[in-house]
Amino acid sequence: MASKKIKPIDIGISSADRTKIVKGLSALLADSYTLYLMTHNFHWNVTGPQFNGLHQMFMLQYTEQWNALDMIAERIRALGHPAPGTYKEFVKLASIKEVEGVPKADDMVRHLVEAQEATARTARKLFPTVTAADDQPTADLLTQRLEVHEKTAWMLRSLLEE
Repeated sequence: MASKKIKPIDIGISSADRTKIVKGLSALLADSYTLYLMTHNFHWNVTGPQFNGLHQMFMLQYTEQWNALDMIAERIRALGHPAPGTYKEFVKLASIKEVEGVPKADDMVRHLVEAQEATARTARKLFPTVTAADDQPTADLLTQRLEVHEKTAWMLRSLLEE
């Protein structure tokens, strides 16, 4: 039995624009995954007088980040492209570098502030492309992610103030 050819995606966004958007979303997914992994690692390994508060805070943050990964990957799929899903791809695409070893609690917080802000920058960088393509669902996703990353960076940064 011959298979029927699937009609090309026709959602009102050109193939070229979808490809550009997916490139940006793939970078956002890579940053988001790297941030997720860093946060979960710090949750497991935090020590010191701030242990309980940071352990709980990191758990809330990595849980939120884990759920966001699916939203970003599914948007990539909805635009007709495969989502990156390997460490090798994420390392190539991410603007965030992995943290070596186990930092002290305050340094964990500093790393997370930087990673939250980097992820926000990656999301923000995609807005001109998304706006030009009239892609409201991706713009909405980016707005939601920016709100989370900026607020989380502020809350983490507040822990470092004297």
